[in-house]
This record gives sequence, C-alpha cells and structure tokens, in this order.
Amino acid sequence: MDEVAEPGRPEDDETVELAMDVFGRAVVPEGVAEAEPEDLATALETVCFSLNRPVTLAEVGSILGRSSAAVAAAAEALATQLRGRGLMLQRHGSELQLVTRPETAWAVQRALQPERPTRLSRPAMETLAIIAYRQPLTRAGVESIRGVNCEAVLDSLERRGLIAEIDRQDTPGRPRLFGTTLRFLQIVGLERIDDLPALGEEHAIDALSAVTGAGAGDGQGS
Repeated sequence: MDEVAEPGRPEDDETVELAMDVFGRAVVPEGVAEAEPEDLATALETVCFSLNRPVTLAEVGSILGRSSAAVAAAAEALATQLRGRGLMLQRHGSELQLVTRPETAWAVQRALQPERPTRLSRPAMETLAIIAYRQPLTRAGVESIRGVNCEAVLDSLERRGLIAEIDRQDTPGRPRLFGTTLRFLQIVGLERIDDLPALGEEHAIDALSAVTGAGAGDGQGS
C-alpha cells in the first residue's frame, strides 16, 4: 500500500521547516546552510532594535540560531548598510548596540528631552583619553603618564560606566587592567574604538575633546 503524504506537509526537498527550542527560538537544522551576512544583517537589526540594549554575539546567535562568527559577519554588513543613515551599530568586543548617530542628537533631544549629563573635569578627561588610546592600562600605567595619583578619578570613571576592568596584568599583585566600555562609545559617538582620531598620544586629550564636542570642565575634581 502506497504511503499517503500528510496533509499540509508538502513533499518538497527544497522546503525546510525550522525547529523551535523550548524558548521558542529558531534553531537551524543540521545541514542547512547559514544565511549570507547581508541577509542575516536584517534579522540582527531587528533584534538590536527590539531589545534596545547592548547584546553580545553569542546572545544574538542563540536567538537567531546562528553561530557567533555568522553574527559577527552580519554585524559588519549591517554597519556598512547603515552608513549615511540616522542609526549606527556600535561594536565593542563581543557587544553590539543599535544607536542614533551624533549628527541626529538634536532630533533625539527634542523628542525625548533627556537630562543633560554632567561634564567631566579636566583630570577625568585626561585620564579617560589616556586609557582610550593606551588600553589596556593599569592604574600605575595611568599615573606614570599623568604624574599624579589617579585612584579617585579612575573610581569616578568606573562608576560612570566609561571604563571597566577588562583583565588582570600577569605581574605580582595582578593589578587591574582598564579599558573603555560601550558606554564610552555612546558618549563620544563612535562605532568602534578604532575610530578615535589617529593622533599622537600627546594630543589625546584634545582629540577626545574634539570627538565629544563638549570639552573638559574647569573643575579640578574627578
């Protein structure tokens, strides 16, 4: 007796049905080719827009049922597609976030009327610039460049979410190594840390001030 095809299930080798895991997320069946970066970029844009927060490559890969490498390639494609538009994809290590471009900040401010952030002091700007251009860097490394104790300034920058411990130096005491964060990129309005002006270290503070468009405050505190 001949087998009867199940109703509603076309017998077509080109028809692929995605499985769903227990969380309702799509899982690509084994043997199914992954989408091209340009195609996956659209899905990545949707995820970033929907979550409206920083996400990691692994998190997006879990949601979309793709590998971290595939999501990273899609991120590159999406960043290119967004050139000249009001949004940009910020990338910091394995973190991604879809944000508005600095050029459109005036429109966002009119729409949301956000609270104006306090300006950083000159010591804080100097310390932040040093870390941005020389990261990863220990407290001792920062202090050797500035020539003053930077503990309070580093604590202030860390509380603001502009820097964070990214590793420990493999030396006695294992001092903390500081680097900038995704929040830092949001403040300066850049996609990646590599987009900082390529100026000499002696001009780092001026470069960072130019990028932020705000300059440093006149106070001497942190």
